Amino acid sequence: MASDGFLEWMRREGRIVIVGASLAGLRAAETLREEGFTGSLTLIGDEPYEPYDRPPLSKQVLLGKATADRTALPRRMALDANWRLGVAATGLDMAAKRVRLADGDEVEYDRLLIATGVHARPWPHEAEADLDGVFVLRTRDDSAGLHRRLMAAPRRVLVIGAGFTGSEIASACRERGLPVTVAERAAAPLVGALGGVVGQAAAELQREHGVDLRCGIMVTGLEGDSAGRLRSAHLSDGTTIDADVAVVSLGATRNTAWLADSGLGAGPRGIACDAGCRAFDVRGIVTDDIFVAGDVARSPHALFGYQFLSLEHWGNAVAQAEIAAHNMISASSDRRPHLWVPAFWSSQFGVSIKSVGVPSLGEEVLIAQGSLAERRFTGVYGYQGRVIAAVTFDQTKWLEFYQRQIETAAPFPPAFPTVDRRPEGLRPVPADFPDPSLPTHGPSVTLSGYSPTDRRITFTPARA
Repeated sequence: MASDGFLEWMRREGRIVIVGASLAGLRAAETLREEGFTGSLTLIGDEPYEPYDRPPLSKQVLLGKATADRTALPRRMALDANWRLGVAATGLDMAAKRVRLADGDEVEYDRLLIATGVHARPWPHEAEADLDGVFVLRTRDDSAGLHRRLMAAPRRVLVIGAGFTGSEIASACRERGLPVTVAERAAAPLVGALGGVVGQAAAELQREHGVDLRCGIMVTGLEGDSAGRLRSAHLSDGTTIDADVAVVSLGATRNTAWLADSGLGAGPRGIACDAGCRAFDVRGIVTDDIFVAGDVARSPHALFGYQFLSLEHWGNAVAQAEIAAHNMISASSDRRPHLWVPAFWSSQFGVSIKSVGVPSLGEEVLIAQGSLAERRFTGVYGYQGRVIAAVTFDQTKWLEFYQRQIETAAPFPPAFPTVDRRPEGLRPVPADFPDPSLPTHGPSVTLSGYSPTDRRITFTPARA
């Protein structure tokens, strides 16, 4: 049986491999070094670049306010790491503790962190996706290529999908003065994330800024000329749009294909892990040497009925990476749960959109401050009588307050009078999410503490 001294040595020494050299991978590596890991550290990334920031790619880079090669993430420290960049991981041998690489090499590990993130969902018809002028936007190269094409003043840009990335691309096009059509199969932009009530405000915002927004519409085909250049798109209502640039913004796919047949609990929805970021194998048994962080992770969240959530949020990637790194080199008694409250932001059409919690789990929404018509408001979401999320349009000052309401399972609708409430905010209305995914019925959980070492959860049993 291993001695405590040997186990401590193994935690602080040995070989740690991180697959995924982006935000989560970098912050995990830095945390490992900051907390005393002195062993071998290897970072593997499929792109040839050192870690860079992705949010500017759909904003500043497309507007020409920054270049794609100047988006490198700031470093907190020198890592003393072995970087394996431009080579993808292609397989995992859990028994031998080896990661297989595309160049035929294998990297051995004692502990492994998987932070492979997501990739943009491509246009499903390969020949159409290969047309000159058809883009996705996820990587540095994607953004640089799309920026060059926008600089050439295309006749019209077609954005397929009106989620956050698609809406930000449309915003950048309009700021450049380019004609842009947005095709969205749902009833309004952002409905999957924020619901139909807030989505309608987003739709009006886009149209006010000159976007040709087509909702309840799908693109059925892309057509090119004899030279293979995009020329038009066919829509489900029978109309045709002339466009020489199309940006496919149909969401993301988690990078788990390389883990097929590995024995790890990985699939299209991500890699399942426990609250301490330890991955599950296909039998549902938690591993103790493989951890997960960032967009690729599916972890249970105490505040949201212990549902397994996959969160493509910048802040979540940082917080989860730091928890995973800490737990990788800590004794079980010193490990921490990942209790970060989801939050995201977007900037589009001159409006700052920010959110805390998980709006898509809400049944109702109350406009607690401001006005939808003015596109300056705070929407509070409720589920089973408790506050579960809040979203603001140009009212960021309210977010911290509502985060505390979420953490303490405050009643919904809010029982207190609030300032700047207009008549439209006097009562909750259905949040109007398409095919909502609702949390499991169960006890209320509240969260307290702000330092990672002080975070605590409290259970309130459900009433019969």
